[in-house]
Amino acid sequence: MLEIRGVSKRYEARPLLQNISFSADVGETICLLGPSGSGKSTLLRVIAGLEPPDAGQILWEGNDLAAVPPHLRDFGLVFQDYALFPHLNVSDNVAFGLRMKNWKPAEIKSRTGEVLALVNLHGFENRKVTDLSGGEQQRVALARALAPHPRLLMFDEPLGALDRALRENLLGELRGILHRTRIPALYVTHDQEEAFTIADRVLLLHDGQIVQEGTPADIWSRPNSAWTAQFLGLGNVIEGVVTAGKGRVDTRFGVFDVKCGHGHMAGERVRLLVRPLGADPPEGRKTTNAANTIRGRVLDVIFQQDRFKVTLDNDLCFFLKDEPRIGKRIEVRVKVECLA
Repeated sequence: MLEIRGVSKRYEARPLLQNISFSADVGETICLLGPSGSGKSTLLRVIAGLEPPDAGQILWEGNDLAAVPPHLRDFGLVFQDYALFPHLNVSDNVAFGLRMKNWKPAEIKSRTGEVLALVNLHGFENRKVTDLSGGEQQRVALARALAPHPRLLMFDEPLGALDRALRENLLGELRGILHRTRIPALYVTHDQEEAFTIADRVLLLHDGQIVQEGTPADIWSRPNSAWTAQFLGLGNVIEGVVTAGKGRVDTRFGVFDVKCGHGHMAGERVRLLVRPLGADPPEGRKTTNAANTIRGRVLDVIFQQDRFKVTLDNDLCFFLKDEPRIGKRIEVRVKVECLA
């Protein structure tokens, strides 16, 4: 299927992509996740053939695509701005690529109806695309990309212009469509919730490099660096010094027992990921594991869906199930992991 080998790209002497390598299998949805400027969209454009790499290869089933122009790669692209033709109706927008490939009129009509039904737009054939909502326009763009039976689908922040509720709804539908059609897909986003919902595998990009890859569950539970933990908002990242006691790290928040397989020596500085296990017991009682406990006074509490973001006077933030009172001193039992 798709294989990327050592792809690099520079712009005005600045590296945009640095030795990128990965592959995509049949039916697999890979999400390229990272902040703005990490190289996600540049990588997608290189794979599509819209920009040449400075080094490396793009291969399909072992064949190098360097000499293959974009329109002959049989890759479908879906963008954030939809890129629909405003003077054409829904049916003609979807059929555009089929006409370019000289499909017969009967085949075009059949395939157009088929993909519009797939994206839940049956009956919209004669609508003007300018009369559609943002979500409906994005469905048309998806139908147009699906119509010619692409061997790979590529999405560049396709839902970024939609409101949260509509984005979540379309994301679930898109995941279902990709699984049913078994078309491999590359999905670019800066939104981790979007990435973890749609992806079978996530490639986390930072400064033009893949810094971690794996399933959403793997990356969430086992971040491999302080940058990854901070970008994903997995918890507080703090610094400490390994003590002479085995598995203990001294920090300005206290001494923590840490399970770590890195083989650090006493006196070595390390970074720790601190995640909450639970809030404190009623005042006047001790926690059962005082070693891994953060103490502080509550400065602020913000409700976020099914949990509360609690800011303490030591500059740490925790997401807790129960709402503490502002001004109260609390203890938060924490899980502490060594990042490096």
